[in-house]
Amino acid sequence: MLLIRIGSTMTSNMLMGALATEFKTVSAMIKIYCKDHHQSEGLCDECHALMEYAEVRLDRCPYGENKPTCNKCPIHCYKKAQKEQMRLVMRYAGPRMLLVHPILAVRHLLHEKKAVPEKPAPESSNRHKRLASKSSPQSGS
Repeated sequence: MLLIRIGSTMTSNMLMGALATEFKTVSAMIKIYCKDHHQSEGLCDECHALMEYAEVRLDRCPYGENKPTCNKCPIHCYKKAQKEQMRLVMRYAGPRMLLVHPILAVRHLLHEKKAVPEKPAPESSNRHKRLASKSSPQSGS
């Protein structure tokens, strides 16, 4: 997995659309938390590992592009330790997002108001679509 820095947030080379936006939001929150709690230059190893874990979880989310916010999702895919770590990050950084990244924060708040979609269709995850597009022959070749 490759994380790419754009401005003050991280972006992913494997996530697309709404999942990429959600990853930008999560990475911004982790960066705020790490800066204020770990006083390291950039991300500390623990926070970097959490960001990579979040990227993989988003990539493999069975809801794919229709993913609800994690706190409303009926599928709890985070391991206990990472779930607790992310809860601490979000609880601390969430309110601060309005000052640092207001557009991402408002998007996230609006997304939280959406209803949880029905059970996801099989093979809806970003990972499945990404791997399927790599294995399919290129058209026009």
